[in-house]
Amino acid sequence: MSEYNAMELMICVAARMFEDGASVSVGTGVPCAAAALAQKLYAPNLLIMFEVGGVAPLLPSMPISIGDSNTVYKAIQTVSMPKIMEMNQRGLVDYAFLGGAQIDMYGNINSTVIGNHDKPKVRFPGSGGANDFASFAWRSVILAPHSARRFTNDIDYITTPGYLTGPGAREEAGLPANTGPYKVITNLAVMGFDEKTKRMKLESVHPGVTVDDVIKNTGFELIIEEPIGKTEPPTEEELKILREEVDPFRVVISRSAE
Repeated sequence: MSEYNAMELMICVAARMFEDGASVSVGTGVPCAAAALAQKLYAPNLLIMFEVGGVAPLLPSMPISIGDSNTVYKAIQTVSMPKIMEMNQRGLVDYAFLGGAQIDMYGNINSTVIGNHDKPKVRFPGSGGANDFASFAWRSVILAPHSARRFTNDIDYITTPGYLTGPGAREEAGLPANTGPYKVITNLAVMGFDEKTKRMKLESVHPGVTVDDVIKNTGFELIIEEPIGKTEPPTEEELKILREEVDPFRVVISRSAE
């Protein structure tokens, strides 16, 4: 079995979830690497969209920014940011990839401030397009390092809506039915959301990780229903394409996932 790091594992796990022909909105970094790997290996007709306007590029390698020309390489369209958001509002985006500084049990995300909004301890970049995409894409996927400080119900600000306060809350807030958080992929585990309660639930733990490790690093009570699955490690083929074609300069895969 090949050696791999936690970042490579997270990217490979994320790449496996796409159906061929699905559409996904990504930024640069880890989500982009996962989409590119999926397009090269599992979903050749995966339609990748960048919020700055590239629609359906065939990514030759990792863009270094959303303004990189790779984001429009052999694209079928280059449109404006408002047009991308309009496509999202019309229900044309299947998946949105997100990160966050704090994430609660309903998948609500804070990427704005830690502490008081007017006098924060830490100020983050804010929503960007995350709120729009998580509001209207059919499924949101969160990738983040796993720690009790990050996975907490004491989030200081909701930048991006998950299931808000639970069942029915998104619809009451005016968001489309049957949309919302879908998976959370961390350096420890894969989590989904309970259909009835909309709370986060543990689905599988990564190789070398125990359920107790996940519990200790989560600041709220996860739904845990036996049997808990084991995440499949990256295959030789996944690692080869990821390292040689998707990210040959190791821009993303050399980063820490913790």
